[in-house]
Amino acid sequence: MNSLSRCQRLLIGHGAFVLLFGFIMGFGFLFFLVEKGLDGGGTGFIELWPIPWRLEIVMPGTYDSWRMAHMEGVVNGLVLWVVALALPLMPFGDKGQLRTTWTMIVVAWTIVIASALDPLFVHSRGLRMGLNTPNTIAFLLFYVGVVSVCVLVAVIGYKALINPGARRDP
Repeated sequence: MNSLSRCQRLLIGHGAFVLLFGFIMGFGFLFFLVEKGLDGGGTGFIELWPIPWRLEIVMPGTYDSWRMAHMEGVVNGLVLWVVALALPLMPFGDKGQLRTTWTMIVVAWTIVIASALDPLFVHSRGLRMGLNTPNTIAFLLFYVGVVSVCVLVAVIGYKALINPGARRDP
């Protein structure tokens, strides 16, 4: 298997698991909506048809935090698949493609995990350093993901526009 195929398989595989993580968070979002009565039904319990009993639970978080955690998984998983498709067009050789692959995998997982902390822990949006431990972890994860993707996008744009016909390692 050549280097490009290996990178594409890594992106597709991680993209699938990031999507799966988003789907799992989507079930949390669904349970949150049902438990709060935002589905038009009762409040304070979850019914899983055709199972004949109710689960009396209290879901943490907010509507926005659950929605964001769900969507981050879906969007980041799909972005990894798009990068897998676009990788042969990137202005990089083998080393640059491998660096792009691992950077995007790190970006996807850091952002998805940081987003999942918000609905599960109080005051953990990760918008600023401090407050509490989950918030600090979320902030640092977002920081790594956002800075990494900004640097990668700048490098791709620069290399694609400066010498669009060349494929070379950075």
